[in-house]
Parts: sequence; C-alpha cells; structure tokens
Amino acid sequence: MKALLSVLIIVLATVARADEKPAPAAPASAVLNGEVLEVRDVESYTYLRLKTKEGETWAAVGKTAVRKGAKVTIENVTVMNNFESKSLKKTFPTIAFGTLAGAGANAPASGDPAAMPHSGNVKTPDTGDIRVARASGANAWTVAEVIAKAAALKDKPVQVRGKVVKYNSGIMGKNWIHLRDGTGSAESGTNDILVTSVNRVKTGDVVTVKGIVRIDKDFGAGYSYKVLIEDATFQQ
Repeated sequence: MKALLSVLIIVLATVARADEKPAPAAPASAVLNGEVLEVRDVESYTYLRLKTKEGETWAAVGKTAVRKGAKVTIENVTVMNNFESKSLKKTFPTIAFGTLAGAGANAPASGDPAAMPHSGNVKTPDTGDIRVARASGANAWTVAEVIAKAAALKDKPVQVRGKVVKYNSGIMGKNWIHLRDGTGSAESGTNDILVTSVNRVKTGDVVTVKGIVRIDKDFGAGYSYKVLIEDATFQQ
C-alpha cells in the first residue's frame, strides 16, 4: 500500500510539473484567410474585422476597396499585440498587418508597418558632401527652408531641388523618397525631407521636386511626420 501511494505521489508530481510548462507557441502563419465582417477606412489603411476558422480577428492592409462579406486572403502576415490606432482611437489586443492578395502595391511592404520609411529614423548610405543648387522659378525653396517654414507653407505648392538619398517603392500605392540638398543639419533634422510620389526615381538622382507641403501627417502604425511633400512630380 505504501509502495502504491509512493508511485501515485510521483505520478501526480510529474503531471503537475508538466502542467507548469508553457505550451509551445503555434508557428505564425504567413497567410490569413477570412470573411470580411466589418470595414473601417482611415487615411492610409483599411482595417478589416475577419471571421476565420480560428474565430474573429482584426487585420490591417494598405487602403483599398473591400466590401463586407468578401472572402479575402492576407499574405506576409505580421501579428502585433496591443497596437494603438490613433486614427481610429482604438487599441487592438491583437491585429495582423499584411498584404491583401491581389492588391499589389496598395499595402505595407512585407506586411510590416515598421517597413515604412520613417523620416526620423532614415538610414542612408554615405552620401558625401551634397551641394545642390536651389531650384529656380516660383515657389522655389531649399530643404531646410521648407522644414523651417512648414507652418506657413502648409498645403501650398513648392519646388525643391535635391539629391535622392533613399528610395522605397510601392508602399501603400506610393513611392517614398528622401531628398537632401546640402542645407540644414542632421543634428536638428533639417537636412532631409520626405517626398511621396507615383513617379519613379533612383537613389543618387538629382531632381527638382514639385509638390504640396503637408504637416503633422499621421499614416497610422505609429508613423507620423511633422513635414513632408506629397503628390510630387520630378524633373531632372
């Protein structure tokens, strides 16, 4: 009887220790399939409440037209926990960022909002000593001037000539360009301005940008810009 009791105690202790071990996390799926139950659009993203085999979940893709009841596939999924959307004034316990299958460029690169070219954290190759002559004609400014006078130039057209030091294509249907002309300073963040456009350029190109100044622009996912130039065209 004592021997049987000892064996039972050992078995129970083994089971208890096993229960204390955390279950292995399920591998993250690169694809999410579901039926759209709700659609909420903000300026740059489309948020979708989905019905999946595992239950309901929220997902976010680059802004696009999606109808309620549609069956969608979201690729390159990155799951984020406790994500706060300032645009929706809502915190999602769990949300999947990704690329809507068939949407092409209308989605964050690799499904990861952190892949967006944040102006405050831009990393560029060694660009050397940049000296680009100021643009000529009406509304011509330098990079540093646009940043310094952003409030006065808000929603107004400008021309800026500079060198392309960073280029990201096809993010939320736009190309994202960082431009420098040798004015301003890296320490104050006045030497580099973000430009968005549907036109293509290459890193190293010297171009004249014509676009509209925007300030306090929030693209969601924690990415906001104090000043940038939107809807730009380029002339070399």
